Amino acid sequence: MCGIAGYVGSREAVSIVLDQLKRLEYRGYDSAGVAWRSGNGIAILKKEGRLDRLFQEVTQTKPTAHIAIAHSRWATHGKPSDENAHPHTDATNRIAVIHNGIIENYIELYQEMLQEGEVPLKSETDTEIAAHLIGREYQKTGDFVEAVRSAVRKLRGAFAMVILCEDEPDKIVAVRNASPLVLGIGESENFLASDIPALLPYTRDVIVMDEGDLAVITSDRIHLEDAAGRPKLPKITHVDWDIEAAEKGGYEHFMLKEIHEQPDAIRACLAGRLMKDGTVKLGDTLDEKVWTGFDRILIVACGTAYHAGLLGEFLFEGILRVPVEVYYASEFRYNNPILRPTDLVLFISQSGETADTLAALRLVKEEGIPTLGIVNVVGSSIARECDSVLYTQAGPEICVASTKAYSAQVASLALVALYASHLRGGDREKTARLQTALAAMPEFLAEVLRRREEIEAVAHDIHQAPLMFFLGRGADAAVALEGALKMKEIAYIPTQESPAGEMKHGPLALVENGVVAIFGITNPVTRDKSLSNVKEVAARGGTTVGIILDSDPLSAEVLDRSIRIPHIDSPTIAAAVSALPLQLLAYHVARLRGCDIDKPRNLAKSVTVE
Repeated sequence: MCGIAGYVGSREAVSIVLDQLKRLEYRGYDSAGVAWRSGNGIAILKKEGRLDRLFQEVTQTKPTAHIAIAHSRWATHGKPSDENAHPHTDATNRIAVIHNGIIENYIELYQEMLQEGEVPLKSETDTEIAAHLIGREYQKTGDFVEAVRSAVRKLRGAFAMVILCEDEPDKIVAVRNASPLVLGIGESENFLASDIPALLPYTRDVIVMDEGDLAVITSDRIHLEDAAGRPKLPKITHVDWDIEAAEKGGYEHFMLKEIHEQPDAIRACLAGRLMKDGTVKLGDTLDEKVWTGFDRILIVACGTAYHAGLLGEFLFEGILRVPVEVYYASEFRYNNPILRPTDLVLFISQSGETADTLAALRLVKEEGIPTLGIVNVVGSSIARECDSVLYTQAGPEICVASTKAYSAQVASLALVALYASHLRGGDREKTARLQTALAAMPEFLAEVLRRREEIEAVAHDIHQAPLMFFLGRGADAAVALEGALKMKEIAYIPTQESPAGEMKHGPLALVENGVVAIFGITNPVTRDKSLSNVKEVAARGGTTVGIILDSDPLSAEVLDRSIRIPHIDSPTIAAAVSALPLQLLAYHVARLRGCDIDKPRNLAKSVTVE
């Protein structure tokens, strides 16, 4: 959520930071603004709405500057408006602040400042309180960096903050507390951003700021210090992503591009891990005593990652026969979870910065329980703080609605299940089936993509539905949750999702003419029971659509419309592959309805607030 950009160097700064913001649009936003050092102090422009409105204002102003910061805001405190957009300034207009995250104690700070004198607020935001606090500290100390240090010590919450000072026209100060910040290193110029894709056109050498770090950035130097104020040597990472990976590559939308990237994403995930002899190598992972000693697995995640975790439950329980519990990260800390030394806890997150998941991780770490992170972004908070990490290798995912990250998360969970099975002696038959299906998963996905026109035709038939059911049994029920999430988040169609057998316990009352029910029917063992549920819907006037196997001779005769996927012997991998046609179905329905597919309303890519 929200985007941060910054530049200091010899080039025209405003155009660079606005270009960076453009590359961060996928994070979701409702307003944007920019601040730069002009001849008369700090100049600011900010506008509600899309970046194009801000670009028009900047074009008319024609700024010339060598230092600038910019921000795209997703509203938390205060409605979307010009006034609430960042940057915000202190009472003297000498300090300008942009900020991602939430300052939890902003009301308390405001009341404390009121006791010292009037606080002239121009917005409804917590960020403006921080600007006033830094401004007051600066008036006391006369030292820009020390003022930021002092103010940050009083802030409570999750934030990434970037500050300009009128009196120090060659310096940007940045602070990271829970929300990500990345610094980019150039020649006689330096950059900062909230995510790596914004830096790729300008540099491949980056510093991922650690928790509590403060950075002082000038054109020729980056000074980094930890939360205690001690200087530290930055760890420079060279990013080898192809810049085209962060662009649309000829596709109409990032979502469509990323759906089509899934076969390659899974190949990358499995490369060097799933060996031809069936063994699995996870690299530098947890101690073998952890793998052989756990007697329960907890999986903690949010949204799409949570749905991947549900498939992980089927994988682990199926071949290891140990109990698995899957938790919503947002509920984990508040449910007084029972943690045991013999647990293994997995944390799944595409960004590695998901605030709820990160908070749950820290609770588990306090108890000394072994932790494994499954994330996509190298150097992210969850990756650094877990005892071990397995990177999904999915590459940059830009669209807010996650697609290839989901498939890669499931593949990563399958690798972990196989690795543990080899060490612990899991069910041999199921392990062998899973190995074979996982190795072939890229080709299964590629075959589904070759049938995309059939899926688009189904979308034409159902795109005007007022309500959609997503149903299944077993692993298909877990995938039904993900299919429903895609449909509601990008096509804005209300959905009802549940195990198919639960229909008769209430939801069936919602079925009438025009309602569409989409069934996952990829497991021959539960097929006949699922078809009974299909007939229940059809008898009440609903339209039925099914995701079925090529080897299924019966289901297509019962369904109104069917979408076939290749026959797959592993029920969990079959269900995972069935998510791809559900993604394409949601994409084409949303496109037919004229929705903003890559940037759905009210949502953001990286959720860094709880």
